[in-house]
Amino acid sequence: MGLRERISADTKEAMKAKETARLSTLRLISAAIKDREIAARGEGGDENGLSDADLTAILSKMVKQRQESAKAYEEGGRLELAEREQDEIKVIQSYLPRQLTDEEARAAIDKVITDLGAASIRDMGRVMAELRARHAGQMDFGAVGPIIKDRLMA
Repeated sequence: MGLRERISADTKEAMKAKETARLSTLRLISAAIKDREIAARGEGGDENGLSDADLTAILSKMVKQRQESAKAYEEGGRLELAEREQDEIKVIQSYLPRQLTDEEARAAIDKVITDLGAASIRDMGRVMAELRARHAGQMDFGAVGPIIKDRLMA
């Protein structure tokens, strides 16, 4: 079962179980997917719809947006709204691949650097592109950037 079918089935389950918070988040996910499909059609994109990799990218972006919102709500003293954002993050993350631990991420970075023969900071873009291809949705690329930079400058 593909990611899209899983989301659809879970939406129906949440409706039957009357899980309003989960249902709301699943509807947001479906709306984001539909928006992206419409945009892809307008750009002359693939008629077969979005791939699971595209869906993973959409979900990752949604998680990042909610993390930023939760942080802003916490700073503003709106803890109930921050908590709601955190609940949405949990639902969205359940559809993403498992995140790599720090050790696994460092090992993946070292392997990519070795495989590409990257030797200087000029290779950082190639290393990031290869990591994105191999580990999409499994690591925070904003957090691994400084690690890659350190490895390439050493």
